[in-house]
Amino acid sequence: MRILLISANTEKINMPTLPIGLGCVAAAVAAAGHAVDFLDLMGVDDWQARLRAALAKSPPDLIGISIRNIDDQFSQTPRFLLETAREVVAFCQTHSRAPIVLGGAGYSIFPESALDYTGAAMGIQGEGELPMVLLLERMAAAAPLDDVPGLWIKGKGLQAPRAYGRDLDRFPLPGPELFDARCADDPNYFLPIQTRRGCPLDCSYCSTATIEGSVIRKRSTAAVIAALKRWRAAGFFRVFFVDNIFNLPESYAVELCDGLADAGLNLHWRAILYPGMLSERLVHAMAAAGCREVSLGFESGAQPMLDILHKRFSPQDVAQASRLLADHGIGRLGFLLLGAPGETRETVLQSLAFADRLHLEAVKVSVGLRIYPYTELSRTAVREGLIASEAELLMPRFYITPGLDEAWLRQTVKDWLAERPNWMM
Repeated sequence: MRILLISANTEKINMPTLPIGLGCVAAAVAAAGHAVDFLDLMGVDDWQARLRAALAKSPPDLIGISIRNIDDQFSQTPRFLLETAREVVAFCQTHSRAPIVLGGAGYSIFPESALDYTGAAMGIQGEGELPMVLLLERMAAAAPLDDVPGLWIKGKGLQAPRAYGRDLDRFPLPGPELFDARCADDPNYFLPIQTRRGCPLDCSYCSTATIEGSVIRKRSTAAVIAALKRWRAAGFFRVFFVDNIFNLPESYAVELCDGLADAGLNLHWRAILYPGMLSERLVHAMAAAGCREVSLGFESGAQPMLDILHKRFSPQDVAQASRLLADHGIGRLGFLLLGAPGETRETVLQSLAFADRLHLEAVKVSVGLRIYPYTELSRTAVREGLIASEAELLMPRFYITPGLDEAWLRQTVKDWLAERPNWMM
């Protein structure tokens, strides 16, 4: 069968990105013997013309549309980002008779309401490699779809429980041939590589477990390095390891870094670190392997708030991690989330002062927490009457604890940012 895969993301939130997740699906479908056409709408001036040409040149039997972001997570003036996806769905319905299936991280958080909003008939929640191949097999045989894991059908709900591949090496990583080669020379682009899926840490506001599950599953470091060699040969050397936590488990991270250093790929890369599980052995290995910058999501500098957010580290752990990174020449981007349950003026000021003392290269401050379903934060929001139910969360809603003056909070953050040019919202 022939499938057209479309990345509907056109937003450059923080940075533009290559749709590597959709590329993983493309690689799995191609390995199963199906013909794949791939269309990334990022940076396309006239996506309607490009899509019309793709549909006319090679009429597909199935169209897959990936949804990465639901909104921009900016609480003061949030932008809802599903309009483009809805337009892409409608365009495909007008110019093709092929059924449409949605997927991607954004879709996986809101599988039912995203179908209703976009008008698509089907969607795959969670990782799409295995379900998409099975869906094509069932369609080719005109067989029932009720055993396709993670498949939602509009009006019929979830067809079969989601499946989580334990051995990620069974899913091939895509090569650079799917993507625009010019991105290799664009300093705004970092190649996103995911070596692990799933997170067991259960932070009170986080949607990762909804998207990927709560059990960590890994690719072999040999498979990751082999894939990066292909990308390096194509000119890509800026890499972003988008694992939710790069340093968990630490033994795997050390093995990967040592392998990268031995391979001599001369990569410049960044990653996301958990401040409570960071050793000097790992930081040294990261620096030797080409790590230039990390995102350090400590979220608060007040221990009571860290406890409420379910963080398993202390401000002292954050300070120690920050010193280790600085000593090894690795840049640090810190994150603060202000307004969570229990936040007070005292904890806000404590967090701002704490972040200031770290002397980070950059700090991103968020006022209010995006409320995602199936989290402790969403249950708190229902209990406090901020939302009626989790079903209404497709449109962005944000939590700022009752009793904390929102105007004071926003002005305070604004004043801090005005004096610190390396801080941002």
